[in-house]
Amino acid sequence: MSANRPTGVPPPHPHERREPLPWHRPKPAEEDPGAPRAVEVIRQSPSYRLAEQDADFIARADIRGPRLEIEYLKADTILAEQHVDHTIVVYGGTRIPEPAVARRNVEALRAAAHADPDNADVRSRLLTAERVLAKSHYYDAAREFGRLVGSAGRSRVVIMTGGGPGLMEAANRGAFDVGAKSVGLNIDLPHEQYPNPYVTPELCFRFHYFALRKLHLLLRARALVAFPGGYGTLDEMFEVITLIQTRKIRPIPVVLVGEHFWRRAVDFDYLVEEGVIAPEDRELFWFAETAQEIWSGILRWYEAAGEPLAES
Repeated sequence: MSANRPTGVPPPHPHERREPLPWHRPKPAEEDPGAPRAVEVIRQSPSYRLAEQDADFIARADIRGPRLEIEYLKADTILAEQHVDHTIVVYGGTRIPEPAVARRNVEALRAAAHADPDNADVRSRLLTAERVLAKSHYYDAAREFGRLVGSAGRSRVVIMTGGGPGLMEAANRGAFDVGAKSVGLNIDLPHEQYPNPYVTPELCFRFHYFALRKLHLLLRARALVAFPGGYGTLDEMFEVITLIQTRKIRPIPVVLVGEHFWRRAVDFDYLVEEGVIAPEDRELFWFAETAQEIWSGILRWYEAAGEPLAES
């Protein structure tokens, strides 16, 4: 081998070429005056977009399957990366604020009613606001419960809510108070909405599909705590109880907070008397009033079941 013969070639530049390839520039106008305009029309055509960047294509009804998969995988992947393996899910009304806010709302409506005593709409709104104020102590209970769960580092359990205001905000806020992470699963609705400010930013998700939001609310759930609420709370609560009733999922603790509210909202005894549920179906949940009662009851449930609240 000649001493002057090269033994190798230098590696090429990873991004640049000394001489561009033919397709690195469009066909010039001097070759065809109409070529630049034709190329621009092609580049603007929806078919030319990368599929992953084509929002119109992804939104088509016949692409629903991949959308469902992507929406499932995004939350699942990030929760796994953040080591969120076990959650306690908290539901509750978005219309029940902290006591100070509820009190201000009542005072404002009392002033309006005093100024216009014949206004039936104001009187009706005042009565509703007073009932909301009477329930606002549950905001404090939910916040304290979030603190208890967030402080129990040994349990490796994370608060998860629907990410909205009201009593869900309170649970996230309690975890925030003690420096613990918490999850919020928001749903995309036709009107503008915002997550509550106490969800851990990297654990706040927004879903298009209610079904996938419900799935992720339950996949890691080790307990369900339902505070007073409306249609959304009732929907989620009954779905979980039905899944446990039918043993579609393994039983988990279900705690209904506020016995007076729940017994008025749903007459469980009447359902048994009418024969539409079995007596044992009343044993799928219990009532509690305070944060400590909720937490202690969940711990006792797992102790009786002979298993830990969260596996290490």
